[in-house]
Amino acid sequence: MPQPQARRRLLHHRAFDVRVHARDDGLWDAEVELIDRKPRDLELASGTRAAGEPIHHMLLCVTIDAQYNVVDAHSATLASPYPGFCEAHGDAYRRLIGLNLMRGFAHEAKALLHGVLGCTHLTESLRLLPTAVVQALAGERVDTAGDGGEQMPFQLDRCHALRLDGPTVLRYYPRWARRVETAEPVEPA
Repeated sequence: MPQPQARRRLLHHRAFDVRVHARDDGLWDAEVELIDRKPRDLELASGTRAAGEPIHHMLLCVTIDAQYNVVDAHSATLASPYPGFCEAHGDAYRRLIGLNLMRGFAHEAKALLHGVLGCTHLTESLRLLPTAVVQALAGERVDTAGDGGEQMPFQLDRCHALRLDGPTVLRYYPRWARRVETAEPVEPA
């Protein structure tokens, strides 16, 4: 990252930690942990939060099946600006059950949990789950090699580097390379 021209002072640190676990029952747990901290004491309506202590510390877990359907979901609030109130959304995140991580998940989750229907921070963290699950299952359940199978590898045409008309696909996945103008196969060099 380029060095900034001006001196900087850290005001806030938000960290997301995403973990995906294979379960011995054939399901997967995808977890997001969110922690917000300030490098200084912060006066909140509920009292002073000391520098470095979490302002928000929240956990969200969805359990998915082999088709990426959410079969269970739960959340926990370990630290918040309004203890006893922020975590009072109850089982709101159980509304995710039945959604599919690969088909409109972020949009549908937001519709179910926007505004006062959930926690802004937990709902925001949901956006991290689909790509984290794909990364976790890459090479195990998701074909990323393109080793001659009939289906195009999952990751192709999902980001700028792996666009079908680009040099990366031409080099590493020539079978799936396409010309921009005609969308026909491109012969590797």
